[in-house]
Amino acid sequence: MKIAVIGAGAIGGLVGARLALAGEEVSFMVRGANLEAIRARGIRLVEMDGEAKTATQVKAFDDYAAAGPQDIVVLAVKAHQVAGVAGRIGQLFGPDTTVVTMQNGIPFWYFHRHGGEYEGRSVHSVDADGALARAIPPERILGCVVYPAAELTAPGAIRHIEGNRFPLGELDGSTSERVVRVSACFERAGFKSPVLDDIRAEIWLKLWGNLSFNPISALAHSTLVDICQYPLTRELAANMMREAEGVAARLGISFRVSLERRIAGAEKIGKHKTSMLQDVEAGREPEIDALVGSVIELARMTGTPTPHIDSAYALMKLLEQTMAQARGGVRLQAAALA
Repeated sequence: MKIAVIGAGAIGGLVGARLALAGEEVSFMVRGANLEAIRARGIRLVEMDGEAKTATQVKAFDDYAAAGPQDIVVLAVKAHQVAGVAGRIGQLFGPDTTVVTMQNGIPFWYFHRHGGEYEGRSVHSVDADGALARAIPPERILGCVVYPAAELTAPGAIRHIEGNRFPLGELDGSTSERVVRVSACFERAGFKSPVLDDIRAEIWLKLWGNLSFNPISALAHSTLVDICQYPLTRELAANMMREAEGVAARLGISFRVSLERRIAGAEKIGKHKTSMLQDVEAGREPEIDALVGSVIELARMTGTPTPHIDSAYALMKLLEQTMAQARGGVRLQAAALA
């Protein structure tokens, strides 16, 4: 199949490289150093076991029209970067193009094909004026939850750290021919890609940890195991998760694992810096609104109190403003000995 991957960062690079190595016709929609590197050398992937592979047959474009219509478009940029590509994504659409969204947090399409009293509502935190929903029609979308961890080690070079699961689901919960086809495509590339009848529940399950561990990690400059083993932050994370569980329940979502099991899972990951902490250290814009602000928006919509989440959000937004004003990041440094 013809597959366009928008973004060649850690996850986009991993997905695109694996799909290309499995024989799919992959084009990366990228710019700058990634564009030059992929055009010159293809994309290099170092797997979890250390085996290095290079997909040399891939293409790279900064002009979406030049890539032409695709069978699948994998939208692999961060949530706050989707607006920057939405205006051009239609140039990749043919009559039956499917868009697989791989953003963390509550997606812009959350209430589309949802049913019930909130059907068709916009999530303003991630799509303030509805532009994303207009540019990417909900009927083209398959929801996807990203569980693997990877890193971009250099332009056009990816290291796969752990995980292989990319669950997929239609927005209305149906088992369509296309979701089965996309799942099979991902499976051929070595991923575990089950078709779910409630992709929103899986989104909440991942978000449950992200909305708490990410801002705490970024504010305290601590890893997952640090947060989970320090009593005060463990309790703070649990309180934020309880509040989120209340919001999700108002929307008909139940969690298939317990809160304590979810925290224990994060603890087992060990000395891992969350993506939000990595962004703060590097001076990049963190994914605050998709991971935290959107939950607050849904809390207000459903009349659910979220005082702990509100506090973490306020602190992260101030940190974001401070970083923007200083045009820099925040990183712990070893103190000079007297």
